[in-house]
Amino acid sequence: MPRSANALRWTGQAGHYEVYYVTLNDPETGLGVWIRYTMLSPLPGSGQEPSCALWFAVMDPAPRAQEPVLARKASFPIDRLAARGEPFRLDLAGASLMDGAMAGGLEDAWWDLKWRPAANAHRPVHPALERLGLAQTVLAVPHADVAIDGSVGFGQRRIEFAGARGGQAHLWGTKHANSWTWARCSDLVNSDGNPVSETFFDGVSALVERFGRQIGPNTPMVGRLAGRELRSTSPLRILSNRSRFDVDGWEFEARGPSLKVLGAVSVRREQLAGVTYHDPDGQEAYCYNSETASVKLEVYERRGGVGWTHAGTLASADRCHFEYAQRTPVPGLELMLR
Repeated sequence: MPRSANALRWTGQAGHYEVYYVTLNDPETGLGVWIRYTMLSPLPGSGQEPSCALWFAVMDPAPRAQEPVLARKASFPIDRLAARGEPFRLDLAGASLMDGAMAGGLEDAWWDLKWRPAANAHRPVHPALERLGLAQTVLAVPHADVAIDGSVGFGQRRIEFAGARGGQAHLWGTKHANSWTWARCSDLVNSDGNPVSETFFDGVSALVERFGRQIGPNTPMVGRLAGRELRSTSPLRILSNRSRFDVDGWEFEARGPSLKVLGAVSVRREQLAGVTYHDPDGQEAYCYNSETASVKLEVYERRGGVGWTHAGTLASADRCHFEYAQRTPVPGLELMLR
């Protein structure tokens, strides 16, 4: 049996962090949910102890929402983390994650979700960069576009999901980038406003420090658009894909052999959850996440190796998942979790 893309990469070594997350939107209200399971094995002298944590955040895009963003986090000693490989299962302080289900809770929040596992995992980070040690963080997307059923609760609210569009991803590494953005969406409509099934994109753009200087942005992306697979992940391509991002959004280009997408992601600042990430060496990164961003994609095809033809426009209002991070806090934006 092949190893799950979710298999825990940590084997006890210092200087390692690992993250699992699920993001989804309620089909009825658009409410966005972000659930993370994390672990941190710090370097000696970092001032940190090995730990694991549960994270939960919701974003309510309703114009008059009483609480537009709610965020929770609970940290635990590393001995509260256990994993097995075949079949994959992760247990963290009473919460579980499998290839097709997750359940758990912390404080006044809880979740119980299920989905049919995807047939294939996607790997935005090229395997060659991982093998050569050039990628300090590796992203795998075991379940990039799935229909999620179940329920989530927080405070006095309970949300029932039936076929909610979402995805589950896994990342691991030794250090976060200097700054980065990430976005994904599988809840898209065409230019006529009709939902488009089996369509998604998932990408990241990062500035990293190598050999004493900043390199990038490096911009890998995977997806399924216009009925065709997008794979813009080669080392040459991720360096040449155009990208510009900040806390308010992301403009990007991603090219594959026969598919090109020009995208623009925007987010309302009141829909951002500010949180703090910790590197194994003790350095902090300040992340601003929203599951209720908006996106517009212009999709182009190339057939026969000649020229680009516009294949359609895809969009999503308040149902795109977005994250921006940098090494200093963004002035004027609250850090809800430290």
